[in-house]
Amino acid sequence: MTCPFGACDGSGFLYDEETNTARPCRCRAQRISRARARSLSAVIPRRYQDAAWDRRPVVDLDPTTVRQVRRFAEDVDQHLERGEGLCFVGDVGTGKTTLAMLVSKAALAAGRSVAIYSLPRLLTTIRTTFSDDSAHTHSELLDKLAAVDLLHLDDLGAENSTPWVLEELYSIVNTRYEERRSMVVTTNLARDQLREQIGDRTVSRLSEMCLDVPLFGPDRRAEFDAA
Repeated sequence: MTCPFGACDGSGFLYDEETNTARPCRCRAQRISRARARSLSAVIPRRYQDAAWDRRPVVDLDPTTVRQVRRFAEDVDQHLERGEGLCFVGDVGTGKTTLAMLVSKAALAAGRSVAIYSLPRLLTTIRTTFSDDSAHTHSELLDKLAAVDLLHLDDLGAENSTPWVLEELYSIVNTRYEERRSMVVTTNLARDQLREQIGDRTVSRLSEMCLDVPLFGPDRRAEFDAA
């Protein structure tokens, strides 16, 4: 594996022949993150594998919003280093998930580790860790979710709220908040509704971690199907 920064020989260490010492390369943290993230869902769903900036529905969206997201995607390395993310907020079928997937695709193309889940699917995955035949323990899965460079959560607020759901979600978001790890999230809920659904503590941390990207309007999926 080559160094993405062109600094080391691919080992993850920089060697000083004069002093016969080694120090970690910039790429080592990324290598560790990718290793920890193995077994997480890092696959772009088939529906979004062909998503592009010059295709529908992106070309039909507000150009100012698209430019904002595209700038983020083009500088994704720097944003991930700073723990910055995006929160796509708006109506059903307005292109939120497509834009979020483009950001995740950019992160994967940059060699960063990415985990992509809808919130209901993520919670189902966490529940399986309590089974006797689970490949991972609960804490092991949460450690992997904490270590991945970019955690992409779709449909935030789509799950029925229970104390267990609220605590699991808060634990994931809070750990990433403390470690300055980036998140990309989508939700159909306005901020006040989201607070009621997932709690003030979680929304407060997401608000600090992620820049809001509002996407409101008609259901473009319905328009596309009609066409």
